[in-house]
Order: sequence, then structure tokens, then C-alpha cells
Amino acid sequence: MRRAVQRRLFQAVVAASAVALAPMSWLWLGAGDRVGTVAQAPSAPVAVVFGAGLFDGKPSPYLAHRLDAAVTLYQDHRIQAVLVTGDNSRTDYDETDAMRTYLVEHGVPAVRVVEDYAGFDTWDSCIRARKVFGVEQAVLISQTFHVRRALALCQAAGIDSYAVGVDEGHNATWYYGGLRELPGAGKAALDALLEPDPQFLGDREPGLGRALADAAR
Repeated sequence: MRRAVQRRLFQAVVAASAVALAPMSWLWLGAGDRVGTVAQAPSAPVAVVFGAGLFDGKPSPYLAHRLDAAVTLYQDHRIQAVLVTGDNSRTDYDETDAMRTYLVEHGVPAVRVVEDYAGFDTWDSCIRARKVFGVEQAVLISQTFHVRRALALCQAAGIDSYAVGVDEGHNATWYYGGLRELPGAGKAALDALLEPDPQFLGDREPGLGRALADAAR
């Protein structure tokens, strides 16, 4: 009897582990050859940079590295505009303005930087990029542990995407980010399946159209 109970417990643990890891497997297998480095990124009209926190009102090191990748793509003429998407839910916390300021200070013209103030999570950023800003093709920029989730969700939102993974040293922040992807993958699978509306949708924004029109001059 005791051995039978142990066997059932083992089977339950194996089944639960398989269910928990299935969304992560979906992200990795579904990415195919659409994840790479800055050097490998193809040309696209726009880069989408996802927020990653501020330190004293300025981009955190992880966020600065994402923005540096966008600057490189812009300087190499592989993108024409940058959509920065992040959290501006409080008056004392504004990721997108900090991202815009950083890009402009590093040589990207202000007219080419478009801000999405309501990118509260990855799905909201992707679905708003498509429905509010009209993004159809993009290079997505984030750290390596996050880009596959961003890629899967932007593809589900209808954006033809390539994901650039910014590499980092494997410190405590990196491992924490990797662990967050386990529940994040499960939420991503539900978001891709159910396609919920973002927290804020709103009217169509013309900023990206203006940025691309400026690039075409």
C-alpha cells in the first residue's frame, strides 16, 4: 500500500512538472530562428523596447542595455523608429519619458522615438503596439531570458517580429528574471490563447506614423 501511494505521488509530481514546464517549452520551440543578437537582427521599420525599471529616475542598467541595442540598430540604419513601452501608472514613476530621454541623448532624433505610457506588462505592450500604434513588423529588444515571451506575445498580437536578446552577466538579477519567466510563460500562454484587452486600449496614436514619415523624407 505504501509503495502504491509513493508511486501515485511520484506520478502526480511528474504530471504537475510537465504541466508547469509546457508553456516554457512552447516559448522555446515556437521561437525558431527568430531570436538572435543585435548583430543578427534584420531590418524593420521599428524597434520595440520594453521597460525594465528605473534607478533615481534614470534607466536601470538592464534597461540602458536594451536602449543601447536600439541605438545601435538605429545607427546601423536597420530601424527607422523606436517604440518605448513601459509603466507610467504613477506621477513619480515614468519609464517611457526616461527611455525617450536616454535615446535622444544617445543620438536618436526625438521625432523617431514614440512613447507608450500604458505598457504595464508584456501582453499589454504587444497588443497596444499593434492596435494603438499600428506596428506590423518590429524588432523586439529585451534581455535573453525575456525575449521569447515577448516574441510569442507580439506574434500572437499580429506583429511580424524578430527578438534581440541582450546578454547580461549571470548575477542575482539575471537569475531572478529567469525564475520569473516560469509563471510568466504560463500567463503568456493564456494571453495568447484568450487575447484579452489591455488594461488601457484607447484611440489610435499617430506618433509612429509621424516618425516613419520623417524617416521617409
